Amino acid sequence: MSSMDFKPTNETHVVDAIRWAISEREPLSVSGLGSKSGLGRATNTAHVLDMSAMSGVRYYEPGELVITVAAGTPLSEVEELLGENNQQLAFEPVALNRIYGQAEKGERGTIGGLVAANLAGSRRLKAGAVRDHVLGFKAVSGRGEMFKSGGKVMKNVTGFDLSKLMTGSMGTLAVMTEVTLKVLPMPEKTRTVLVYGVDDDQATRAMTAALNSPHEVSSAVYLPAAVARLSEVGRVGDANTSVVAVRIEGPEPSVLERASEITSLLGGFGRTDELHRTNSQRLWWETSEASYFATGENTPLWRISVEPAKGAVLARNVLSETGGEGYCDWGGGLLTLSIPGNPARSARAIRQSVAAVGGHATLLRASETVRSTLDVFDPQSDGIMALSRRIKKAFDPEGVLNPGRMYATF
Repeated sequence: MSSMDFKPTNETHVVDAIRWAISEREPLSVSGLGSKSGLGRATNTAHVLDMSAMSGVRYYEPGELVITVAAGTPLSEVEELLGENNQQLAFEPVALNRIYGQAEKGERGTIGGLVAANLAGSRRLKAGAVRDHVLGFKAVSGRGEMFKSGGKVMKNVTGFDLSKLMTGSMGTLAVMTEVTLKVLPMPEKTRTVLVYGVDDDQATRAMTAALNSPHEVSSAVYLPAAVARLSEVGRVGDANTSVVAVRIEGPEPSVLERASEITSLLGGFGRTDELHRTNSQRLWWETSEASYFATGENTPLWRISVEPAKGAVLARNVLSETGGEGYCDWGGGLLTLSIPGNPARSARAIRQSVAAVGGHATLLRASETVRSTLDVFDPQSDGIMALSRRIKKAFDPEGVLNPGRMYATF
C-alpha cells in the first residue's frame, strides 16, 4: 500500500484516521512539527498522522492561570501569548530542534509533542516536571475512541489521573487533541551567580550548599571548562575555566538580597560573578536545550537522571571510559553527555554505571541506524515490561500508534 498522510483539523478527523489504520492494519506515525523526530527508536511506519493543523488557543484566562490549546499549537505561539501577559510555562519547556539540526526551521515543537515527551528544563528541580502542570486533556485512543481526563482546575480530577500516564508516552497510547496547562507569572527579577574554576567535587559541594540554603534557588548547573567554552554568554564562554551557575528568581528586593547571600556563601569555592536577566535567560536556555552540542548532528547524546550528589562523579567515570564531554544540571541530578565513538560500547558503559547507582538513561540523539538497534529508553524489568504491554493493549490493541517508538516489542 502506498503511504498515506493524514492532516486532521478536528477530533472527528483524528477518529477517522485511526479507524482507517485499524481496519487496514496499517500503523501511523504521530507527528506535530517534527521537532522531536530524532527522539525515540527509529521506526519504518509508512503513514503519518500530522497533527499540526489542529492548532489554536481554545481557552485562556490570565487571571485563572490556566490555558487550553489544541495539541498541534506551536510552543512558540503559546510562549508569545503568555509573555504578553507576563506569564510562563514554569517547568521551562525543552525544544530539541537545535540538537537535531533543525535550528534553521525555527520550529520549537507543539504543545502535544511537549507533553508526549515530558522534557522539562533547568527549573524542574523547583517547578516540577511537565506532568505536574498538565490539568487535563482530550485524546483519541488507538481504539478510535475519544476520551478526556481532568479539567481546568487542579481539583477537577475524577477516576484515574490519566494525565500522568499520557505525559511521556511518546504518542504510543493515544493521540492528544487538546491540552490544558497550568501557567504561572514570570519572575519579576532574575539573577545568576557564577563560580569559576571549581573541579567536579567542588562543583557538587557548591551546588548542594546553594540548594540546601534558605535562599530558594531555582536552578544549579556545573559546566566543565570544555563545555563552558561553548556558551554564547560572554562571561561564561570567555572565562576559559569551569563554571557553576546558580539561578535566583522572584520579586526584585528578594532576589537582590538572596543573590548577595548566595554570592557570599559560594565565595569560598572560587571567584564569583553575576549575570542579569538577558544573559541569565540565554545561559539557562542553552543549558535546558543542550545547545552546547547542537553541532555534530548524529553524535550520540545521552540524558541521564541520577541522585544529584552522584552526578558529577558518574559523569567523570563514564567519560573517562568513553571519551566525550558533558555537564550536570538539576544540581547534579541531570547529566547531558555527548559521546562520540562506538555507540554500543558507550551504551553498555552508561547502562552499567547508571544501574550501579540507580537512575535512568535516555539516548537523546543518535543516527537512525543506532536508534534502530540500541535501547533508547531504559530497558524495563520483566514485570514492568509486562505491565507496559497491558497498558498499551488497553489503549491501542492493534498497535497502530507509533509502534516501536519506545520499545522494540510494542
